[in-house]
Amino acid sequence: MSDWSTGTLLLALDWLVRLAALWWIPTRSTPAAARSWLLLVFFLPLVGLPLYLLLGQPWLSRQRRLRQGQASQAIREGQRPQRALRWQPPPTGAAAETAPLVERLGDFMPVRGNGVELLDDYDASIARLVADIDAARVRVHLLYYLMFDDAVGQAVSDALARAAGRGVRCRLLLDAIGAKRGYRRFARQLRAAGVDVERMMPGGLRWRRSSRMDLRNHRKIAVIDDHVGYVGSQNLAEAVFVPGHPNRELVARCRGPIVSHMEAVFASDWYLETGQMLEVSPARPIQEEDVAAQLLPSGPAYPFRNAGETVTSLIHLAQHRLVLTTPYFVPDDATLSALRIAALSGVEVQLVLSATNNQRLLFLAQQSYYEELLQAGVKIALYRPHFMHAKHLSVDDSVALVSSINLDIRSFALNAEIGLLCYDREVVRRMHRIEEDYLRHSEQLSLEQWRRRPAWKRSLEGLARLADSFM
Repeated sequence: MSDWSTGTLLLALDWLVRLAALWWIPTRSTPAAARSWLLLVFFLPLVGLPLYLLLGQPWLSRQRRLRQGQASQAIREGQRPQRALRWQPPPTGAAAETAPLVERLGDFMPVRGNGVELLDDYDASIARLVADIDAARVRVHLLYYLMFDDAVGQAVSDALARAAGRGVRCRLLLDAIGAKRGYRRFARQLRAAGVDVERMMPGGLRWRRSSRMDLRNHRKIAVIDDHVGYVGSQNLAEAVFVPGHPNRELVARCRGPIVSHMEAVFASDWYLETGQMLEVSPARPIQEEDVAAQLLPSGPAYPFRNAGETVTSLIHLAQHRLVLTTPYFVPDDATLSALRIAALSGVEVQLVLSATNNQRLLFLAQQSYYEELLQAGVKIALYRPHFMHAKHLSVDDSVALVSSINLDIRSFALNAEIGLLCYDREVVRRMHRIEEDYLRHSEQLSLEQWRRRPAWKRSLEGLARLADSFM
């Protein structure tokens, strides 16, 4: 074949790929995601289209979707005998709108009779978890995105082995990618001690029978007996597991019927991975406190974007003050619009972000949103002492959300996440005190200051923002 014929064939193939992408991608992706993928395909067609076919849609296997539907049905049916524990929100306000939305999205009704502690000290939170495992008498269920082969991973592993040695039924679910180091280090010895260890969403050749390769289970849940549960942003690793970025976290330690709901989420994920149905203990209220709380599970196995829909709704429902804390801020169009509208409507909107970041491309994309938000009146505080890894928000003085959910497209569409909503003024006051401590150690960014950044940095931010759907 002549060079001219070869060149013509390659050119035709090049344009055929582009035209196929133009027909295929917009009908199967959100507008923002389609924009990013089409740009990649038009510049690098022979690379972009195969990547889209591999990573362009958050698909799950039919078996996983079927199992999630079965688990959701079991969760709803399991709550029917617990109707006396249902919390009725007031007729107006953020809670009145949020509670039914979250129940329809994530299956769990709001329940009263809970105790909720907010743990803001990294090492003390780990110590409480280990102490609760050491006090376990019946079962310990841990579900974590990340477990490192460090002192914290060793301490939790040793506590599980001690519990199993006392006859406690211990199960450990770890994300196959995020917890790879901890799994390799501890899985064999834990199994030898009698602990059941499973990996979630494994990669390699098994991904085709499971899900898209980069979908992850990002939840952090611990359930000890039917008495204590933990949920929040903290992984099973030392605060400095990323060198140079010591983490600051927020964890909710819970008692009461919400612990049974955490157990149901663990059982759901265990069923998705193993096909084994676990028995969930009945919910029991406590007498000392009466916090109304509700679980928000989210992930690609659900029919809607539970996390994104809830966060956007909470932003719209704020009347006076809204504080959002996150390490990663690459919002979708709905969240970005909600933040602008809230600020322009007179709500005090405060973003607390980390001044440093361990994801360079994401950090550039995040910074591309600052100017338009500052212009709308959104306040942006850059926290400096640590890497701000906590993920939570407060709405006025009525709703607090403690979660594993980042304010980015990955958490909204690709990761399995978990959040705890508290409809309680005292819990919100405690969160406000934590937020005030963040702000005392932060720099408030001004629009004038931000506009003085060099033109080359603006260009890099814009380019990074075009790749938001890949992050």
